[in-house]
Amino acid sequence: MLHVLKRDGTSATFDIMKVAVACQKAATAAQSPNPSAVALTVASEVESLCRQHGGASLDIPTIQQYVEDTLMRSYPEVARFYIEYRHDRDSIRVRGSVLHAQLMGLVDKTDEETVTENANKDANVFPVMRDLMAGIVSKQFASNFLSKDVLQAHNSGDLHYHDLDYSPFLPFTNCCLVDLEGMLKHGFHLGNAGIESPKSVGVACAVTAQIIAQVASHQYGGTTIPNIDQTLAPYVQESYEKNLEVAHQYGITEPERYARERTEKETYDGIQACEYEINTLFSSNGQQPFVTFSFGMGRSWQERAVQRAILQVRIKGLGKEGITPVFPKLVFFIEEGLNLKPEDPNYDIKQLALECASKRMYPDIISAKLNRQLTGSSSPVSPMGCRSFLSAWKDENGREVLAGRNNLGVVSINLPRIAIEAQQDQARFFEILDERLVLAHKALMSRIQRLEGVKANIAPILYTEGAFGVRLKPDDEILELFKNGRSSISLGYIGLHEVALLMSGGEHPFDNEALQAFLRRVVAYLAETTQRWKAESGWGFSLYSTPSESLCHRFCKLDAARYGELPGVTDKGYYTNSFHLDVVRKVSPFEKIQFEKGFADSASGGHITYVELPNMRHNLKALERIWDYAIEHVPYFGTNTPVDSCGKCGFMGEAMATADGFTCPECGNHDSASLSVTRRVCGYLGSPNARPFNAGKQKEVMRRVKHLATQSPEVAPRIKQPEPLETEPA
Repeated sequence: MLHVLKRDGTSATFDIMKVAVACQKAATAAQSPNPSAVALTVASEVESLCRQHGGASLDIPTIQQYVEDTLMRSYPEVARFYIEYRHDRDSIRVRGSVLHAQLMGLVDKTDEETVTENANKDANVFPVMRDLMAGIVSKQFASNFLSKDVLQAHNSGDLHYHDLDYSPFLPFTNCCLVDLEGMLKHGFHLGNAGIESPKSVGVACAVTAQIIAQVASHQYGGTTIPNIDQTLAPYVQESYEKNLEVAHQYGITEPERYARERTEKETYDGIQACEYEINTLFSSNGQQPFVTFSFGMGRSWQERAVQRAILQVRIKGLGKEGITPVFPKLVFFIEEGLNLKPEDPNYDIKQLALECASKRMYPDIISAKLNRQLTGSSSPVSPMGCRSFLSAWKDENGREVLAGRNNLGVVSINLPRIAIEAQQDQARFFEILDERLVLAHKALMSRIQRLEGVKANIAPILYTEGAFGVRLKPDDEILELFKNGRSSISLGYIGLHEVALLMSGGEHPFDNEALQAFLRRVVAYLAETTQRWKAESGWGFSLYSTPSESLCHRFCKLDAARYGELPGVTDKGYYTNSFHLDVVRKVSPFEKIQFEKGFADSASGGHITYVELPNMRHNLKALERIWDYAIEHVPYFGTNTPVDSCGKCGFMGEAMATADGFTCPECGNHDSASLSVTRRVCGYLGSPNARPFNAGKQKEVMRRVKHLATQSPEVAPRIKQPEPLETEPA
């Protein structure tokens, strides 16, 4: 008995009548005198050819080729109609496929979820459309690299394999801390061009922008330039020495002052040019690089010059309208004895940072003290992108290394679904969680396995030119670079607030200390599991507080379809970001910080806490008070303040968020060309009036309330700390 391999991969018994029917239709269309005779003759010969071929690799295309060859030999006039018939059938089949539907949904802008999946990608422009098309195809072929159970878990919504449009179809990495210091010091190649070490701060800034573009094109996540003030300081000194030489050459009075002022102006111009380039260039996937600058630990005048320039450039804004730039994200380290208090040497930089945050939302701040405690690093660790963090790591010489390291990707667990299935049974919750964790671990390992055998020449800027802190040979394999915790790989989670509602029958976790303790047990359990995986394997597993830009909508939509509209859970259109307090709860900023305190202690792989504030431009003392409270309680913190502007009526403040987008509250303008809107989306800023959020994220933004300072820190609620786990990790 002959068997045929079908297009979907299944096997079926060979049926000669299907060949005969197709041939008879073609013969009839060709007006053959005896279509039935043609059909029987061709079918008989094709069956004979198939039996000679054997069933091992007999598939549909092979059979169709036999039919065409037979018709061409005996009935060429019928063959033309058969080929046309086959083409029409193939076209109908393609048009009915999921892949075709998704591609046309993107081209025709009818698939809203694909078009709005990433708030920083403009799906109206060709490069982004091309990238999204490639992503759709990559997702379709993910089954070639993922096991059936992992793929099913992702498709059903038990877990989410992040960035499936890039990995594992291609061996991409996620986000990184670029070793800019090493690249600038030792030089590197871009294409055929050899780049030498810069001799001025202006050139160093220009080269930095080019490095960012290249790195962003060879990975899919955030690109961070860590401690940029300290990295650029030597090139500030290079410019100073040149300017000082000019001053002496032309007999300028006060040569040191002249050289200093000229150098500071060059530093400002270099940073400004770098920021403009970042906000106008595109990576190969058609979007602005997701780039972050961290700074604040430098003490020298050269390092302070870079810090001031970064903040002054951002305060000025882009263009003559002075709009708020989305990138680079700015992260400012705060350290007692350096810049925290009025008596500290860099306190003036902190004041400038406060002004900048009140006008441009950035910088976010990192508590150097708490960051060290969380990461175990002697130097504060910069986030890779919006919120991904690394832990301390030492090379073979015992030297701590931060720059040049990276993350391999994320898989997130749908915690609300587990709570739905557990039916308020805590023991059952952990049982289901263990089942999901087994799948999540398997999914994460597939990211690592995809890198096996991959050579350094796949991404020269990363592996051979120093961005990842090494200079491998093109034929060297890259896998060793990620072992022993040098790179992180992250387990994420979403919807802790919804878990609280489901496990308590609707109680809000802010009002229930026992419920808070349970949530902390859950997060601590996840963290302990990643540490166990790390100890067992050597790979850098860590717990990540998932940003969930599109995932907040996807998980909620899937659970609503499966379980119906559950009050406060699936009926609102989104799940709450990681461990955050729900966005509609009216509390003071101190209360929100207190509530979220402690969750970050378990999230060594990534986290952020932020509060929603009114206009703080004329109340910087109050903003500073919030900052100072935050750095004593959470490692990483940001403030969301109104920075929108209307080009029609001149309004500056906060545009109204509606289901259809954003509107100026003064004149009703909603034109994206004249209404500048900036909102934080999962750690980064976005321009949702120009590049809309997905439906779930837009609903979340609409519901956000201000965290008004109605109470002092002293009366903020006491949050119960986690109790010892009753359920041991499996």
